[in-house]
Amino acid sequence: MSTITAARAYLVDLEVETERTDAVQSFLKQETVFVEIDTSDGLRGTGYSYTIGTGGRAVLSLLRDHLVPMLPGLDARGIESVWMTLFSSTRATTVGAITSLALAAVDTALWDLKCLRAGAPLWEEAGGFRRAVPLYDTEGGWLHLGADELVRGALASKAAGWQGLKLKVGKPDLREDVERLRAVREAVGDRMHVMVDANQSMTAAEAIRRARAFDELDLYWFEEPLPADDVDGHVRLAQATSIPIAVGESMYSVGQFRDYLQRGAAGIVQVDVARVGGITPWLKVAHLAEAFNVAVCPHFLMELHVSLVAAVPNGRYVEHIPQLRSITLEEMEISDGHALAPTTPGLGIRWNADAIDDRTVA
Repeated sequence: MSTITAARAYLVDLEVETERTDAVQSFLKQETVFVEIDTSDGLRGTGYSYTIGTGGRAVLSLLRDHLVPMLPGLDARGIESVWMTLFSSTRATTVGAITSLALAAVDTALWDLKCLRAGAPLWEEAGGFRRAVPLYDTEGGWLHLGADELVRGALASKAAGWQGLKLKVGKPDLREDVERLRAVREAVGDRMHVMVDANQSMTAAEAIRRARAFDELDLYWFEEPLPADDVDGHVRLAQATSIPIAVGESMYSVGQFRDYLQRGAAGIVQVDVARVGGITPWLKVAHLAEAFNVAVCPHFLMELHVSLVAAVPNGRYVEHIPQLRSITLEEMEISDGHALAPTTPGLGIRWNADAIDDRTVA
C-alpha cells in the first residue's frame, strides 16, 4: 500500500499576466487552490485547481472542512476509489463547480503521486499517444482589442509557426464582430485555423444569426455560443451551421458531456481538468469523445493539459494562455508551433515554493 499519511490545502492568488476580456466578464485574478498529499512510501504529490477571481475560498473551505480530513489512511494508489469516496460524501453539492474544483485539486495530487511512483511523466501514464501537440493562441484575441491589435497578434502567432488562433466575439453590433474577424482572416490567409469564442453570451437565435454571418470566414470552431445548460439550443445551432460547435469548459460531469455528444450538440470537446473534477474524469470524457469521433481541445491550464492532450489519440489542440509563470521554475516547452509534454516524472510542473509562499493568502 501507499497509505496517505497527511494532506493539506491552501489558496494562492496569482496576478493576471495580461488584460483579458470577453463578452461577459474580465479575468480578475487566478485563485489557485493547492492540495499536497504525503504517503507512507515517502512521496509527496501536489495538485491544484483554480477560479478566475471568485469562489476560491469556497473551494478551499470544502477541502479543509470536509474532503482533506477524509484522506489520511486511504490508499493513494486507488485513485478511482478515493475519487468516488470523496464524491459520494458530497452528493448534496454535486454536480457543481465548487465540488468539482475541490475534487480536481485532490485528484491531480494523486496522479502526481502515481507518476512519481512509476518514475514516468503524466503523458505516458495517462496513455502515451505522442509527445508533441499543436498550439493555438488566445492571448492576442481579447474582446477589448481593436482590429489593428488583433491583426498584429495574429501575424505574430503565424510567424511563430502556430497553427491556430482564437478571437473573442460578442460585440453588440454583429457587423463589428464580422469586421474584426475579416481583418484577421485576410491578414493570416486561408491556411491558419481561426476559432471564435462567445463565452455563453448569446441566445440560440442570435448564435444562429451570427454563425450564418461568419460562414464566409472559414472558422475552425464556434466556442460557447450559448449557456452551457442550453443543450437544446446547441442542438439547433449545430444543425443550422457547418461551423463545429465547441463546448466543455463550463461542464462539471462526464454525464453532461454524454448528453451533448449523444445529441450531436458538440463538434469539439473542451473539457477542463479543474472544472470536471480532475484527471480521472477528464480521461473518461476524452475517451467518450473518441467513441463519438470528436476531438478534444481543452480549456486553459496549458501546463497540465499539454500532457493530457498528448496522452489521447483524439487530442487536437492545447490553448496557449500562460498564467503560472510567477510560481513555476520553468515554462512549457514549445517547438515549431507545438507544445511538448514534459518528460519528468509527475505532472511535469516545477513549482517555485518560495513564490507560492509569498502569494499564499489562506
